[in-house]
Parts: sequence; structure tokens; C-alpha cells
Amino acid sequence: MSPPTKPVIGVGFVGLSSTGWASTALAPSLIQPSLTGAYDIVAVSTTSEESAKKSAEKYSKWVGHPIKAYFGDASRISADSDVDLVAVAVAAPHHKSVVMRAIEATKDFFVEWPAGASLKDTEEMAEAARKSGVRSIVGLQGRHSMVTRKVKELLSSGVIGTVRSTNVFALMPRELNLWTPFSSEKDLRLTQRENGSTMLDIPIIHQLDILTFLLGDFVTISATDAIFFPVGTVVDSEGKPTEKTYPSTNPDHFSITGFLESGTMVNIFWRAGYASSEGRRQYIWEIEGDEGSIRMEAPVAYPSIYEPDLYINGKKFEFDAPGDILQSLGVAWREFAAGGTGNFATIEDAVKNHHLIQAIEASARSGTRITLQKRV
Repeated sequence: MSPPTKPVIGVGFVGLSSTGWASTALAPSLIQPSLTGAYDIVAVSTTSEESAKKSAEKYSKWVGHPIKAYFGDASRISADSDVDLVAVAVAAPHHKSVVMRAIEATKDFFVEWPAGASLKDTEEMAEAARKSGVRSIVGLQGRHSMVTRKVKELLSSGVIGTVRSTNVFALMPRELNLWTPFSSEKDLRLTQRENGSTMLDIPIIHQLDILTFLLGDFVTISATDAIFFPVGTVVDSEGKPTEKTYPSTNPDHFSITGFLESGTMVNIFWRAGYASSEGRRQYIWEIEGDEGSIRMEAPVAYPSIYEPDLYINGKKFEFDAPGDILQSLGVAWREFAAGGTGNFATIEDAVKNHHLIQAIEASARSGTRITLQKRV
């Protein structure tokens, strides 16, 4: 007798519009061939009836069957009996309210990083999830990238010996028109600290999540930050500067050092605002062991989205096929569907990362080293 097949997980997507990250990455990752029979998008929910209908029409064609359209209060999609998992892809300040509706309905949930606009938001979601016994998955897909998985294998093999130090050198260039010194009108919310989507919150923590996933958690951390671009300029749809400006009150340079539980020393220098001039290095991550080194290098500092080149003791490692964001997300979805824990990030990992953000900011303000408490 063949073993029973696992039931398909019905997904209700909150914030799945026709454009944006959810439409270009999250939804496509769920319906790729490698996940056939694991997930099915059964419902969408947006802010208005019109946008909900448009979204449902678009994605019904993708999945090959009608998708229910909800709008307004997220409790409606959470209450749908066909929805097993609520996927949340709205702006960070709205994460908690939507996730709480899912938890109240005892539905598992996916929430995009940063999983809340603050540590308080994230802790409240985590506590509610623990009490209700629902499972969670958070959009920190960099730990599932092809390169990350290979590096994890290499570290486990001991090929470079005991890891003593690791160094990250990264740039968010001005041409991206994110954060500073240029931003598009639609992305101005990223420049406001209360929205929980600053450069520290998003790309830096994506990087640190991969780093701690591979090498272990921080026990102490020190940080220095600076604002070199106090005034930003809004750009138009073609990326050309307008006359509109905005105050840039969040740091655009970070120097972060610390020690991991393993004793590994960490040194990170992250900067923004410079042009992508010829020869300027944008992303280098080195892991140094007694017997060798691992280096990852890329023309863009976003290892959670773009696969860097991998070098082992100076020699480039050639993969059989290139990796991409859909594969990374797909690995996380497969692990979640299998049940248990796996390597996918949960709301508890999100809490840990928000504590890391808080420690970095506290150290930069006070000029002191911060000791992080180990979380059970």
C-alpha cells in the first residue's frame, strides 16, 4: 500500500496585487513545478473591491481555477475554510494586524520580512502564535539560496578548518533609488524609521540572518553609524531627480563588529549613497578559517535576492546551473510543507533579528558594546 499523500495547503494571499514583490516573487514561487501538489492559491485579499477582483482574475489564470476575492478586513480571508495558510505581503506597519487575524482563526501564516514594524509588533505576533500553536514562516529566503546551502555544506565538511573571523563589505548604490540620497515617491515610506523598513531593517538584516544561520548567533555587538546624506531627493518614474526633497534621518553608513557564540569575530562595513563607478566594490563576504577561506562576491549587495559568485581558497566554484530567487523561496516552501521545523525562518527568528536591530541601534547611540541574551 502506498503512503497517503499530504493534503494540498490552501493559501490565502493578503496584499497580492498585480505588481510588486508579491507578484514577481512570492506568488510565482508557490506555483513553480517543483511545488506541484504542495500548495494552491485559493483566495486573495486587497484593500479595495476593485483591486481584489483584478488580482483574483489575474492569478486565477495562473493557477487554472477561480480564486476567491476578498477586500478590507483580513479576518474574512482568514475565516475561509479553504485557507490553511495566510500569506501576508503588505507594508510592515500592517503586518501585525493581518497576522493576528490569521492567528485568531488558528491558521498558519507566512509574513514577509521585517515581520512587523518594531520589536514590540514581532514579539506580540510570536507570543500569540505560541499560544495558538500555529506554525509560521518568514520571508528570509537568503538562507535557502544555492550559494548559502553550498557554504553550509563546506563549513560542515571542515574544508577551511575552524572559522575564526568573517568580514562583509557592502554598498547600496545611489542608482537603486532606495533610502538615500535618492528615492522614488512610492518608496519614501522606506526612509521613515517608524515604518520599520530602513536600510538596517531590510538589506543589512537579510545579510545578518544568512550570516548567523551559517555561523551562529551574536553574543556581543558594537556599532558605529553615520549620516552623510542628510537630505534626499525624490526621483521621477525615469529615475531623474525632481525638485522635491526629504529629510534623511536614518544612518547611511554602518560599521558593525562583534563575536558569535562560536568565538568567531565579525566585521561588517555597510554603506550607501555612492555611485556605482567603475572599480567600486559592492559586495564581498569572506569567511576565514585556519586552513582556508570562502569568499562570496557580487555586483549588488543583496544576497537574499541575487546569488553571488562563490570562491573556495581563491578558486571559483562552478555550479551545474544558476540559482535564483524562485528556487530559494521554493526550498523554504518545501521545508514548511514537509512539517516540523526545517531551516526556514519562523516568527521566533524574526524576534531574534529585531533584537539584533535594537542592539545595533543602542550600541551606535551609546558608544558601548551590547551583550545579547541567548533566547531559548
